[in-house]
Amino acid sequence: MSSENRLLTSLRLELAYFTGQPWLSGRKAGGAGAVLRFERVRPRRAVRFQPRREYEITPKFLDRTIRALKRWKFDIVSMDEVCHRAVTSPTPRRFVCLTFDGGYKDLIASAYPVLSRHGVPFTIYLPTAFPDRLGEAWWLALEEIIARESRISLVIDRKELRFDIGARSEKYQLYEFLWGWMRSLAPADLSNAINDLCRRYSVNLAALTREATMDWGDLAKLAADPNVTIGSATVNYLALSNLKDAEAEREMTMGRAVAEAAFRRDVRHFAYPFGGRTAFARKHVVMAEQAGFASAASTIPGIVQAEGGTNLHALPRIAWDGRQRSLRIMRVMLSGIPFAPVKPARRS
Repeated sequence: MSSENRLLTSLRLELAYFTGQPWLSGRKAGGAGAVLRFERVRPRRAVRFQPRREYEITPKFLDRTIRALKRWKFDIVSMDEVCHRAVTSPTPRRFVCLTFDGGYKDLIASAYPVLSRHGVPFTIYLPTAFPDRLGEAWWLALEEIIARESRISLVIDRKELRFDIGARSEKYQLYEFLWGWMRSLAPADLSNAINDLCRRYSVNLAALTREATMDWGDLAKLAADPNVTIGSATVNYLALSNLKDAEAEREMTMGRAVAEAAFRRDVRHFAYPFGGRTAFARKHVVMAEQAGFASAASTIPGIVQAEGGTNLHALPRIAWDGRQRSLRIMRVMLSGIPFAPVKPARRS
């Protein structure tokens, strides 16, 4: 989204808050509650090139958010409770569930002190290749390369392409283009592409991934807290739509099996890697249900309805844009009015 469109959207949501529209919409728009999606939680950085700024919030903002949710009389609940409230009659108070994707190390360093101080439940969706030190956080390597180079070259569709990226705007444009291209590649092609770039520009992909993500020791500390639910996000965090059916099913089942072996507990909840409409399909929803997951979370925005009105294996989440600091906007989003009505889940 361009900065101009983002500003217009922010102004529209701020206006909705001051007109009172969220409070007049009633429970019909707000449903039973909402699942919030966060990714990284760390102090603000004085860095000029931050293409993933929308995926970050500060510990201070997380603290403000939790205080606001309590003030607004939301119940902050676990993912198990989300599943319960989604199939039962509406309760007097709406809920919010806090979820964190990616297994980043700053979750335990910066977010967990805030979450534990407030004593609130939250869910982590874990790709198990990262604590095993086998994962490749290609999006982070891509960011580092573009940030420090003024021109880069790489092979796309068997052609050597060169890009001049001296200006910051050129860096952002190239990152968006290459992120979209890499996200669409089959796993082997994606690994080849990012490792080729890293060799060309002397980036240690394994070290970069290791420094950014939690190890099993970090995760064991979180798993010891009864407020923490650990869910699965496959093994390698690959978009399921880029995989053959057998590969997608194996990523789902093996990711859970590894996590269950590590934590000696059932892993009941799943999140589709990247989670947008192009990242998974109806067949993957069926796979998640047949695999025995109680829920499978997307990144498709929306509100959770009560009485079976939301498909728990295509669970909507509100992904908070870290460039926004307005709690008023969050309040409007939690009301449900920015989102299209959710079609009732198909019953078997």
